[in-house]
Amino acid sequence: MLTRLLGMPDPSRHDYVVVGGGIVGAATARALTLRFPGKRVLLLDKEPGFGRHQTGHNSGVIHSGIYYAPGSLKAELCRAGAAATERFAEEHGIPWQRIGKLLVATTPAEVAGMHALAERAEVNRIPATLLTAAELREREPHIAGLGALHLTSTGITDYGRINVALAGLVEQAGGTLMTGTAVTGVRETGSEVVLATTSGDVVADYVVYCAGIQADRVAAMAGVDVDFAMIPFRGEYYDVRPERADLARTLIYPIPDPELPFLGVHLTPTVDGGLNVGPNAVLGLAREGYPKFSFDRRDALDIARFPGIWQVARSNVRTGARELWNSLSKRGYLKLCQKYCPELRLEDLTPREAGIRAQAVMRDGSFVHDFLLRETPRGLHVVNAPSPAATSALPIADEIVRRVALAQGA
Repeated sequence: MLTRLLGMPDPSRHDYVVVGGGIVGAATARALTLRFPGKRVLLLDKEPGFGRHQTGHNSGVIHSGIYYAPGSLKAELCRAGAAATERFAEEHGIPWQRIGKLLVATTPAEVAGMHALAERAEVNRIPATLLTAAELREREPHIAGLGALHLTSTGITDYGRINVALAGLVEQAGGTLMTGTAVTGVRETGSEVVLATTSGDVVADYVVYCAGIQADRVAAMAGVDVDFAMIPFRGEYYDVRPERADLARTLIYPIPDPELPFLGVHLTPTVDGGLNVGPNAVLGLAREGYPKFSFDRRDALDIARFPGIWQVARSNVRTGARELWNSLSKRGYLKLCQKYCPELRLEDLTPREAGIRAQAVMRDGSFVHDFLLRETPRGLHVVNAPSPAATSALPIADEIVRRVALAQGA
């Protein structure tokens, strides 16, 4: 109040606030500073640092976009995002490599899927080459299959470092960073949005919500009609012992199940010279519980009360049971990998912290495979930012800011 009386800017008031400092939120805050120079932009996160959830727990893959329908927004954003991610990493001294990907078929059904993906790659203008079993073995001596689709444009990087760099650019442009601050309430009027937070009220002209796994709860705070739920799927990883990191020089992926939004357990070389394997996809009982067997009473009750989850369960009984078994059994997990890497042994796998995928599910039990946005007069909720959100974060942010500008007539 004193600052207002003195004619000085109110430090608690901002032109734009971005709630959620993962890679999409940080990229959006940076894009706002570029689109609206001189405007007061705040990037806010409840954790002590940025990128502590999905961004800090992914495989680090720069995806090519082969899985997505030709001409779809996901395909276009992925292709643009891969190029933008590589440029950003190069410009800011963040390690990245374009090591390529092999989609390995191990059954006749997967061979058919491999050929379908090859056709999709051609339509999506993604360089791809079909390899025979012998050509696969020649390229990757420790990998076995009936054939493979080789994509040269896929790469790896460290998205956590990209996230931190994006937040730093927001601050350099005159924006404000606020960590350790959770939003506890939202009140939107015709002239402003008041965010109740654990650090006091924050006032904004417009708010972009990139709340990830908490998107449904934050949207409900803002008065949005929430016809979806954010369901946590644990993605469990293992590191491969350093002395066995030469098992793969290329990203090794199975042919994905087209009915599921998950890509299957894959071998991933890392930019620091390591090799990891994962993730699987098993229903989690804690939205932010990364250790095995994590349980949160509120999260579990919310899942049980959501009608869509029972339809998901009925439609995916066999898949769910298999994923649960592979989560409980290290030997079962190993068998998934041995389909295409038969030399991998139980003792080669060492524990690595899991990730949690925020998957939006509608009340009818359908997975949301594409972007899901909800708008209010002074807010935009990025509800579902599906894989490859990390790869596509920069063009996703540009699209979000374009929509913000349209909403404001700017």
